[in-house]
Amino acid sequence: MTDKKGEGSYEGTEQFQKAQHEFAKSGRVEKKAREAADALDSEEGAELEKAEKETARRGE
Repeated sequence: MTDKKGEGSYEGTEQFQKAQHEFAKSGRVEKKAREAADALDSEEGAELEKAEKETARRGE
C-alpha cells in the first residue's frame, strides 16, 4: 500500500510543486535572490556556505 500523505508521497510532491510554481509566478523571486546574495556577502556567509556543502555532501 502506498502512503499518499507525508514526506515522499505523491500528494506531498504535488503540494510542493504547486507552491513552487505559485512562488515563481508571484514576482518575489528576484527579491529573495537579492536577499540570498546579500546574506552570502554578510558575516554569516561563511556559515551559510559551510551548511550548503554539508547538506550537499549528505545528498539533501
